[in-house]
Amino acid sequence: MKSTLKITSKGQVTFRKEVLEQLGVKPGDKITVELVSPGRVEVRPAETPAKLEAFVGCLKKPGARKLSIEEMNEIARKGWAGER
Repeated sequence: MKSTLKITSKGQVTFRKEVLEQLGVKPGDKITVELVSPGRVEVRPAETPAKLEAFVGCLKKPGARKLSIEEMNEIARKGWAGER
C-alpha cells in the first residue's frame, strides 16, 4: 500500500484510515517513526509499557512445583549472598 501525505505548515501529517488499521493503531495510540537510512523511515506502533498482568505467571514452568514464601526467601538470600 502506498500513500502520499501532505505536510501541514506545522510539520504534521495525517495517515489514511487504512494505514492506521494496517498498523493496528487507533486514535490516542502512539506510533514510532525511526530514520532507517537517508530519506527512509520506518513507522510502527509504539511499544506500550508492560503491565503487571502480563508479567504474572511469565516465569512459571510447566510441571514445576510451587515454592513456599520461605523457599523464595531462602533463594533470594542466597542470591544476594552470591551463593548458588
